[in-house]
Amino acid sequence: MDRSDALALPTSVPPGPRTLFVTGTDTGVGKTVAAVALLRALTASGRRAIGMKPVAAGIDAGSEVNADVAALLSAGNVDAPLADRNPCAFADAIAPHVAAARSGAAIDLERIAAAHARLAARADVVVVEGAGGPLVPIGPRHDMLDVARRLRAPVVLVVGVRLGCLNHALAAELAIRARGLELAGWIANRIDPAMEAAQDTLAALDARLPAPRVA
Repeated sequence: MDRSDALALPTSVPPGPRTLFVTGTDTGVGKTVAAVALLRALTASGRRAIGMKPVAAGIDAGSEVNADVAALLSAGNVDAPLADRNPCAFADAIAPHVAAARSGAAIDLERIAAAHARLAARADVVVVEGAGGPLVPIGPRHDMLDVARRLRAPVVLVVGVRLGCLNHALAAELAIRARGLELAGWIANRIDPAMEAAQDTLAALDARLPAPRVA
């Protein structure tokens, strides 16, 4: 993605609350860029849109919030308490379940769902950004896709386009489908501009992923 304002919505957004869950093929592939672009597109279309990061691990020294959370805060047009936008925040930039264990806390799906419900009551659309990839653990038995399933949210998959992304993207799609979740669309983000045969890779993903490439 070169321009976040060029992102089209993956599906039409009907009146009333709706949620999109943004995940990626790995950490650092552009989930926040995609979530911010979705929020900007929604607000530009006249929607009341708000961003949510249920679980964030990593807060820079001197900052009050995680950098991804701050970006989501600035992109929407609905006000809400930070505790609802980011109900589970941990200072250490490590795997969420490890960060939670170190802090003596638990990442509770029902707490996340309650915060989401409060946001959905304020907005037309809630854009929820996951942490890491779709199967990143958030506790002994749950992972990030369990958050999407609990929120009954269609998924937008950000594919970090680099060597190996075919396997990563197709494995992520299998995991999404295995949970009974809808893959609403996918985004190709050229994180390795020097990658050879990138267009051939995108063509292969277009042919194999059962959802449109939206950016």
